[in-house]
Amino acid sequence: MSSQGFGPGSPKSFRYPRADYDLESGIPRKPRKPKNSHLDAPAPLSSALMKIRYFYEAHPVAVALILLSFGLSVLILLSVYETRFRTMRTGGSEVGTYPFPALRNLVMVAGHSVYTSASCGKLDREDSWFLEPYQRHPGQAATFLAHIKEGVEIAARDQDALLLFSGGETRKDAGPRSEAQSYWAIAESKGWYGNDDSVRSRALTEEHARDSFENLLFSVCRFRELTGTYPQNITVVSYDFKEERFAQLHRSALGFPEERFFFSGTPATPAAKEAALKGEASVRSQFQEDPYGCLGSLRVKKLKRDPFHRTIPYPNGCPELKDLFSYCGMVPYTGNLPWTN
Repeated sequence: MSSQGFGPGSPKSFRYPRADYDLESGIPRKPRKPKNSHLDAPAPLSSALMKIRYFYEAHPVAVALILLSFGLSVLILLSVYETRFRTMRTGGSEVGTYPFPALRNLVMVAGHSVYTSASCGKLDREDSWFLEPYQRHPGQAATFLAHIKEGVEIAARDQDALLLFSGGETRKDAGPRSEAQSYWAIAESKGWYGNDDSVRSRALTEEHARDSFENLLFSVCRFRELTGTYPQNITVVSYDFKEERFAQLHRSALGFPEERFFFSGTPATPAAKEAALKGEASVRSQFQEDPYGCLGSLRVKKLKRDPFHRTIPYPNGCPELKDLFSYCGMVPYTGNLPWTN
């Protein structure tokens, strides 16, 4: 019996199909593609993506502007929400965060000396105060008390007024004690001259002023820090012979309306009156030439009245006056001011 081979040359040789083959019909099947449904986008989405791509290729600048606008919108929204979040944390609106938002008028008492006594029982004695040579006259201490009392009584008559004692740490030998704190402490020791309940809660200090112009300017800024607004009316308490300096020169330098500015003066001692008038005439002429006290002798005087090199915090609390604070000229400032708009 002969055997038949099944080699390559044999007619009965058989090769398995390489492709998928239907044995019943004898027809090769088309290979199926593996399913990858998570990568294939749905038809509507694919169509939308194609349209976006076509629009981008046709209008790249427009697409860039749209994306930029969208980014800016997101930043603005985030800023708004951040502001609201901070407002919620601080317990109310911005105005509500100021300690005295309802007060509208400023009463400023300009300081002239530092109280150095360890006791409040010698208020009207000259040796209880640090006095410059030109201040050493009988009755001088009593004039300081008169200013304090006058300021308290004016504030007592105006429930919308904030009372500020103004004056910095101007005397090295007096130590790091301010004129403003001296005046406030004396008012406290005097029981606010019978007005404790109505005045004490709205009487504060401005402790950086080194001259009369800064008494006024810094007190206006301090008012803004405490109330969130600027004063509708200003009343200055000082010596009567300084009225022209405050009501004309300093007020004009600030551009504050004359009809809303008031001055209450008390007299100097009889022994000091003549020298005081002469000295005032000299200082007034200096401010006429240098309204902002930033040049020459007035600037030198301010530097000498800062023996402890205190950093002036203003105008941080009154940003609307930033340009005014940096202005130094011989003519009044002509820029925008809160009370001239």
